[in-house]
Amino acid sequence: MSQSVCILGVTGSIGQSTLKILQQHPEKYSVFAVTAHSRILELVEICKQYRPKIAVVPSSKVDELKQHFQNHNLNNIEILSDEAGLIAVAEHPDVGVVMAAIVGAAGLLPTLAAVKAGKRVLLANKEALVMSGDIMMQAARDYHAELLPVDSEHNAIFQCLPEGYFQTERTGQPKQGVSRILLTASGGPFINHSLEQLQSVTPAQACKHPNWSMGQKISVDSATLMNKGLELIEACHLFAISEQFVTVVVHPQSIIHSMVQYVDGSTLAQMGNPDMCTPIAHALAWPQRIQTHVPALDLFINQKLDFQEPDITRFPALKLARQAMQNGGLAPAILNAANEIAVAAFLRNNIGFTEIPQVVEQTLNQVEGGSAESIERILLADQAARSVAQQIVTHKGS
Repeated sequence: MSQSVCILGVTGSIGQSTLKILQQHPEKYSVFAVTAHSRILELVEICKQYRPKIAVVPSSKVDELKQHFQNHNLNNIEILSDEAGLIAVAEHPDVGVVMAAIVGAAGLLPTLAAVKAGKRVLLANKEALVMSGDIMMQAARDYHAELLPVDSEHNAIFQCLPEGYFQTERTGQPKQGVSRILLTASGGPFINHSLEQLQSVTPAQACKHPNWSMGQKISVDSATLMNKGLELIEACHLFAISEQFVTVVVHPQSIIHSMVQYVDGSTLAQMGNPDMCTPIAHALAWPQRIQTHVPALDLFINQKLDFQEPDITRFPALKLARQAMQNGGLAPAILNAANEIAVAAFLRNNIGFTEIPQVVEQTLNQVEGGSAESIERILLADQAARSVAQQIVTHKGS
């Protein structure tokens, strides 16, 4: 019997890669629900091909989608809207697997709903864990959800950890012979730029990643190394390990996706071509493996693997993220909210590239932290941080 899949964020790059895998294995998986934010025409094409039961869009797009569905004889697809619609499909009793691929804080509540419904959740939305890591991981344990990482780095770590790692106590200390996690970073398009050169880079340059095909927000995060900072926070929550045991390693080729070091001197690495279909397929089928179109790694072509330490003088976002994780509580949520505002401002040419981490740091200094004991407190801190970050951006732009 095939598994029903709900794809939150179907028109994004992760959603598209997920569809590729599902298309390759129609006997194993079917598309039950899809969601999109603004790319309505793309959503209609997906609905024509995959015939989901439900589609979710913002309420401002419902009439437009209805019209398209009438034109293409898709009236049997139910349309839901806004956050309530996202949560409804994420926790729907007929859904077995949820791909959580909505970018940013908007993915938090639907992802948590899927976890509380005990689903297999393929986590591509790192911000959900950055904002509410303790709550999300506790909910996964309480509701027996399978929270499987899709980010290539966390998926690599997951593959390199010992069996039974997640059954032991969450103390923050490495366990079962693990001594350290090595989180790899491509370094983005500006790894060799000087501080002076970084001040004049454009959004178009920042969105041109050397190895990966990604959306604008994550491409800019990759260029500032904030993406790696968010992934560091995510790794601490997923693998119950303190940030002092996570080392970021710049590896420009993106062939080794991450590594786990052990007390006996072993270092296990997961390698592969940089294609998100591999970690998606792994998380979908785990503990089995399924075929993808991704070619096997050719070591004769990829002969050279380079590694270097990240430069936190040129890329201070990484340092800010590590500090936020050390401070704990609401600090990671504040960091994430400020970064979303700053990146959006940079993409609109309202601030410069090097001003992104400045906005984040100033917001962290101005917004009061505290404990992240509830989703309500986290969402309030998120809103407060966005408001402050927007004021800082406006001031910088004036």
